[in-house]
Amino acid sequence: MKIYTKSSTQRIPLSLDEAWTFLSNPKNLKIITPDYMGFTITSGADREMYAGQIIQYIVTPIFGIKAKWVSEITQVVDKKYFIDEQRFGPYAFWHHKHFIKEVEGGVEMEDIIDYKVPLGILGQMVHPFLVKPKLEEIFEYRRKKLIELFGELK
Repeated sequence: MKIYTKSSTQRIPLSLDEAWTFLSNPKNLKIITPDYMGFTITSGADREMYAGQIIQYIVTPIFGIKAKWVSEITQVVDKKYFIDEQRFGPYAFWHHKHFIKEVEGGVEMEDIIDYKVPLGILGQMVHPFLVKPKLEEIFEYRRKKLIELFGELK
């Protein structure tokens, strides 16, 4: 079983409170997700984030194929980190840690995703030219969108 890891770090000029308020609100995920993914929250995002929260989405990750994604917020430590795990969706395994910490002039956000592609060896074969580049593209969009919204901290 091959588990892949994707990580990214970004600094933005927001206070810890402002950054946490934005990043921990599931509704804001749509803002920082490429439009072509057709990201739509169908349920579960009507409250402030809490451990045990189940959020359901529809996404169109590749080839215009719609997929249901159900995630659970498994851990939340206010203004420090939260973790979401896919319960049902396009990946065989998805564990996403979102860390945030104060730095001079703003905050540093760090995402660490451990994931497994479906379809066994076939999934592993397409990972380098389909799945990995798509994740890179999504996180690059997210990075640019956050800069557009809040600016960049060098």
